[in-house]
Amino acid sequence: MIKEKKLSDTLEIDLTGEQGNVFYLIGVGTNLCRQLGLDKSRFQMRMMSGDYQNAIDVFEEYFGHIVTLYV
Repeated sequence: MIKEKKLSDTLEIDLTGEQGNVFYLIGVGTNLCRQLGLDKSRFQMRMMSGDYQNAIDVFEEYFGHIVTLYV
């Protein structure tokens, strides 16, 4: 029997592994900006304007409604 893959409405990122790297988050965010028609340059600038916690906060602000971050 072949079953269809269930598509999730949200993306999940584990911050404790390789996906927790700030450059990975910037890459994912940049791709999401492109898909959603958001200003990727502004997103990237804000992500890099502070420390790691700032980057997490900016990512959550932009994509918290579609991406779940785990620690």
